[in-house]
Amino acid sequence: MEKTLTGQAAASRRNLLMFLLPSLAGILLFMTPVSYNGDLTIMIAVLAKGLQALLAGWLTTIVTVLITLSAAISLLASLLRPAFITNSRFLNTLFNVRPVWLLSRLLGATFVLMVFTQSGPEMLYSGDTGGLVLNDLLPVLFAVFIFAGLLLPLLLDFGLLEFVGTLLTGLMRPVFRLPGRSAVDCMASWLGDGSVGILLTSKQYEGHHYTQREAAVIGTTFSAVSITFSLVVLAQVKLEHMFVQFYLAVCVAGIVAAIVVPRLPPLCWKKDTFINGEPRPANDESTPAGYSRLGHGYALALARAGKVQGLGQVARTGVHNALDMLFGVLPVVMAFGTLALVVAETTPLFTWLGLPFVPLLELLQIPDAAAASETIVVGFADMFIPAILATSIESDMTRFVIAALSVTQLIYMSEVGALLLGSKIPVNIVELFVIFLLRTLVTLPVIALIAHLVF
Repeated sequence: MEKTLTGQAAASRRNLLMFLLPSLAGILLFMTPVSYNGDLTIMIAVLAKGLQALLAGWLTTIVTVLITLSAAISLLASLLRPAFITNSRFLNTLFNVRPVWLLSRLLGATFVLMVFTQSGPEMLYSGDTGGLVLNDLLPVLFAVFIFAGLLLPLLLDFGLLEFVGTLLTGLMRPVFRLPGRSAVDCMASWLGDGSVGILLTSKQYEGHHYTQREAAVIGTTFSAVSITFSLVVLAQVKLEHMFVQFYLAVCVAGIVAAIVVPRLPPLCWKKDTFINGEPRPANDESTPAGYSRLGHGYALALARAGKVQGLGQVARTGVHNALDMLFGVLPVVMAFGTLALVVAETTPLFTWLGLPFVPLLELLQIPDAAAASETIVVGFADMFIPAILATSIESDMTRFVIAALSVTQLIYMSEVGALLLGSKIPVNIVELFVIFLLRTLVTLPVIALIAHLVF
């Protein structure tokens, strides 16, 4: 009996340490603000920047090889179904993809080879389209995916989400109709990078922690733009001195959108079932009798930590995460990001789509309404384009509104939209565009109101 009690105490201490140490490391890496080169960021982003600096002359070559390999192996898996792929659960999941994703990977490989060799139509490989995606965006994503993928198990596998989720369910459920653990996704995105939040959300969805509706809502609502990038956008419109007012507008408008947009189609039409089709059990987030919310979260965290069999298992999960993003998402970002930027740069489509916003901007008394309308829908292609176009507008208020709106619109195909499409989160490109428009319509009046208060 004494040996049994001793063994239970040892197991309890082991679970406590297994919960505390990796979870604290995850908080430090993903959620703790640090100052780096004068910018506020997180350690994952610092590590990613270090890797970019180390591989500076090779990153575009590495990314080109990865995207080309992804397309070639996926084509091989689809046509010939070799045993080394079909007999491996991970390789089969990674490379034996549906026709639409195979086409995306082939398209991404075609574009990346054209950009890398500077061949084909210039509109595809210029520095404003495919060149921007390959040379500026994909190296950043490559470095982020490496470290975020490898280290994400620190947040996912040791009980932190169970602990935080239980504590915050009382806020997240009634206000946003989401599990409490989704607050971690938001924090990782807000302090670090939206791509980290999408990776985290996708893995939670695949792990049966989020339903289809919850994953779609979190991916399109809580994968927020980092503070660092918000500063870059604000600097582009020459309003750095108004960062406090600007970020207040972004936060207030973002919270309003997070409450309103998920209650509208298409997000409200998503099924509340997990990836395997099963519904969420009733009262699965309720606190059992005899437990406080804190005590229940602590017990769930220790139980989750107790399931970790060893560091080898965690390392394999991290490697799988990183490879999944590198081979599965980079080609999709290249394909959809390039197409969106080509449309934005070579056609008046986004200008035409912005025309219906002129009366709304005039109603909100935003100066230079016609010029501002041309920047609104083009943000769907790339978040930074509205800020670039806004530099020619004289009104500080209008530039303020355009900059804040471009950040709160959230979904842009050169990164976040393509990442969502490349993940298993259940959204398609039409739904993303509708959500983008809804976020625009909801956040624009809020930002305009704050702009009138501060100008």
